[in-house]
Amino acid sequence: MEPASAVRRAKHLGAGVAARQAACESARASKMLNETLEDLGRLRESVALECKLAGGRDGKGALPEDFWPTYSAMANTDGGVVILGMRERKGHFEPVGIENPDKVRTELFNHLNNRQKVSANLLTDQQVREWRVAGKTLLVVEIPRARRQQRPVYLTPNPLGGNTYRRLNEGDRPLPDEDVKRMLAEQMEDSRDSRILPLFGLKDLDADSLKAYRNIFRADKPDHPWLALDDQGFLRMLGGWREDRATGEAGLTLAGLLMFGQWIAISEALPHYFLDYQERPADYATSVRWLDRVVPDGAWSGNVFDFYRRVVTRLTADLKVPFVLKDGVRQDDTPAHKALREALVNALVHADFSGRLSVLVVKEPAGFSFRNPGGLRVPAALALQGGVSDCRNRTMQQMFLMIGLGERAGSGMSRILHGWQDLGHTVRLVELFEPQEHSVLEMRWAVAELAPPSSVESSVESSVETSATLLALLEQNPKLTSPTLAQRLGLTPRAVEKQLAKLKAQGRLRRVGPNKGGHWEVLEP
Repeated sequence: MEPASAVRRAKHLGAGVAARQAACESARASKMLNETLEDLGRLRESVALECKLAGGRDGKGALPEDFWPTYSAMANTDGGVVILGMRERKGHFEPVGIENPDKVRTELFNHLNNRQKVSANLLTDQQVREWRVAGKTLLVVEIPRARRQQRPVYLTPNPLGGNTYRRLNEGDRPLPDEDVKRMLAEQMEDSRDSRILPLFGLKDLDADSLKAYRNIFRADKPDHPWLALDDQGFLRMLGGWREDRATGEAGLTLAGLLMFGQWIAISEALPHYFLDYQERPADYATSVRWLDRVVPDGAWSGNVFDFYRRVVTRLTADLKVPFVLKDGVRQDDTPAHKALREALVNALVHADFSGRLSVLVVKEPAGFSFRNPGGLRVPAALALQGGVSDCRNRTMQQMFLMIGLGERAGSGMSRILHGWQDLGHTVRLVELFEPQEHSVLEMRWAVAELAPPSSVESSVESSVETSATLLALLEQNPKLTSPTLAQRLGLTPRAVEKQLAKLKAQGRLRRVGPNKGGHWEVLEP
């Protein structure tokens, strides 16, 4: 039936993954809409679904007043579906119907186009549909996720004072004014980092950071004309220094300060600014300790560029690099390296540094996660698909692009997704709203890489067949690496390395040359 597809379409267009856990429940609800009255009795409200009676005082039908907080909440979250004409009894819903659905539809659109009632009309006629169930007429209202330029969607002419809502679980919660003001800023500013900072200047920058960036720029573009400029001129071309033609104001931009500034100066402009990298052990949940951590602590500049430089080497330190030649030159860059670099740059250029949450990058045995303060500007499904770009800090994004890092045109997240998944690993993008808007990109290793070493290795050690297969592979190609052997044998790299060590001890295998660049020699038993 059409309403069932409407529910699925509403969820797809909303595309937010903040309600990922509730998506299964919502999918079950949409399936129920195609089935019997008995099945509808099992329907439950969720983040993406709400049921309301809409009977009115005379019982013939009227739009309930509590529809509007739900409209605001779903529009400001991930969209959803409201079914009008359903009664709740003891936690279950049953269709009561609407005697005069045309009256309710007219009332709905009259209010939607009244700016004294609600700030934006997001609905079309196709998104308000009648549905006949057991002789009853229901109205199914699809509420899409509002675009950034439309949010916040609020009630009355004033967005503040509890008139803006967000959907959490199955409830509509009024937003604090601080969150509403942040949404208003997001609506007005396409790029959050291009504004000029009064009274900030070159003295607030870290000279070594800017020098390091210029050196990388020079190595990547040795003949570029910007290299002849002084620091202020160079920054101006990058967008780190800007002149406002309308007002005549000139000075350091927020992007310039974030990218190359000193921590103290950055904290004056953004009191909640914080960057955090943690390498955690497997038992972090119980031990609450880390193996390595990078935060602004006064020992280094604390700016975004230097955070990237310090963290990217730690993220990729343990990645295996197979021996690959291209045009006679050793290639040390792998798809895994590229995906992690892209994920780190993506987190930094999309972060809302004005919020109370920090950028948080975590490395642990299960994989990596990148917490990005600020809501998703593009629905998650579209971001992962690629081709749609709405970067929060466009000037910083351009600064990274100028030294060969990051992607434009919305391809960054898609490259992360495909680059990581093509290796057999998993990617998940989650949008959350507590304690404040943020998103988390999770990049997890494949399950095979996380198998308990004891069970895998014990089976390897006792398997003559595995040893014979491994030796046969190395006879065919002596330059195979442990990760490649692990993939072909369906084992973990650690299990393969232990098997190689055993074969060497038995005198059946010998390593010729260094670990990187050498090869294996299979010996007679």
